[in-house]
Parts: sequence; structure tokens; C-alpha cells
Amino acid sequence: MRAIWKGHIRFSLVTIPIRIYSAIEAAQIVSFNQLHKEDFGRIGYEKKCKKCEQVVGSGDIVKGYEYEPDKYVIIEDEDFAKLRLKSTRIIEIEGFVDANEVDPTLYDSPYFAGPDGPVAAKAYGLLRDTLKDTGKMGIGRVVLRDRESIMMLTARDEGLLLYKLRFPNEVRSIGDIPQLDEVQTDKDQLKLAHTLVDSMSTSFSDLELTDRYRSALVEMVQAKIEGEEVVTVEEEEAPVVDIMTALKQSIEQAKSDKKPMKKAAGEKAAASAKKSRSSKKTGS
Repeated sequence: MRAIWKGHIRFSLVTIPIRIYSAIEAAQIVSFNQLHKEDFGRIGYEKKCKKCEQVVGSGDIVKGYEYEPDKYVIIEDEDFAKLRLKSTRIIEIEGFVDANEVDPTLYDSPYFAGPDGPVAAKAYGLLRDTLKDTGKMGIGRVVLRDRESIMMLTARDEGLLLYKLRFPNEVRSIGDIPQLDEVQTDKDQLKLAHTLVDSMSTSFSDLELTDRYRSALVEMVQAKIEGEEVVTVEEEEAPVVDIMTALKQSIEQAKSDKKPMKKAAGEKAAASAKKSRSSKKTGS
């Protein structure tokens, strides 16, 4: 695993050398190339000026901020260099908070943080165990990919997990959704819905959360490579039923789909084996 950032975590006078790694497996992404329909040549993209219609190279392109219609202020590379902040190589922890204080809408990209060298391991482990014991999460700032981001630091198994957080002003208010004030709940329907949720309750680890679209996509691509016909599955339209009927039918279906407990199955198998051994003894 290759590090994408190297620096320090610092809180108060404690400094811990770390490396940051992406937690996302990029190899799982299936990508395509755009090709010319006639000869399957790859499509290239020319950068063209919309004013003079000339094709321009990267050396002739500058960044501009439009402060009025068709009026720009040009920002040079040295201007961006002047914005370099203190947190470029330091994650400065500004405080420790409870996890339930951080709204889930603020969560963005996950990263792993590991110790940078044997000397850092002891302080790294101390921070990890402290976060585990207290249930707290550290909130700090770091510059990743030329932009300062808010980072949340938490313990995860044997290591530390970092979440890049969105700034609160980037997230819309859920109260802005139209017609929320018209939503009403029927007490009888709510009671049945509670029963349905209870009957469908399980653990997260027992759910099959594989990327079925990616699997189907890879299978389709392989079929095309081998010259086989791609079979399309027609999706059936579900009949429209009233919510009370749907809830009752769903509860019955959930009950019938419920798998027997492993303990009960084990006891039944043990009893069967014991009976078999007893029969063999009697026969002998």
C-alpha cells in the first residue's frame, strides 16, 4: 500500500509522525475508453478558445476568476503558493468530540493513517488506545491535494481511520425539501411498520453488500469478448397495493424468509447424530 501523504498528527505538545493511505480500492472501478465508431481509435480532446476558436496548449492556459460577467482576475501559480497553510504537513487536532456530534452528511472520503517508522509506533498506539477507551474523535485540519480539509480521526481495529469532512456550509438543510410539512403518519400503519422492521432486523455483517452492478458489468464485457449473446433480464413491475396490505404481506414474507437459528440447527444435528450412534450400537 503506497502512502499519499506524509506528515504529523499534533495535539497540544504531542507530535506523532504518520503516513496517510487511501482506504478506497481503485482497482474495483471498471472504466471505459471513448472510441471513434469507424476505426475504434481513441478519442482525444482539444482545448479550444471559445472566443477566437484557436486550439491552445497547456502553456497558454491560465486560471481566471469571473467576478463580473466576462470580467476575470487572473490567478497565477505563485498566487496559489502564497496560500500555503500551516497544516500542509501537520494535522493539527483542534479538539476531541463525541461521534454523535458529527452529522453523517459531513462524512466524505475515508483514509487510513499509519505510523511513520518504528519511533512513531509507541505514540501512535497510545493515541489509538486513548481514542478507543474514551470513544472520542479528533477533529483537525490538513492540506490534501492543494486544499485544506477538515479531518476526523478515530480508532479502527489496530489502526487509525481518517475521514475527510465536508465543511458545514457545503451541506444543504434537509428542511429545504419541498412538501415535508405535508408528511403525516397513521398510528396503525406505524405499529405495523415497527413490526416489519423488527422482523427484518439483522446484523450488518450478515448482509450481502457486494457490487452486483460491477459483477454484471464484468460478466457482460467477458461475454462480448467471447462473442456470446448478452442476456437481458426483464424487470417485473410490482403491483400497486395499499400501504396496510403491503405492510401485512411484508411481515408475513419476512417471517417466512427468516432462517432458523444456528443454535437450534446445531442441537437438531447433534440429536440426529446421537440417535444414529444409538441405532448402530443396538444393531451390533
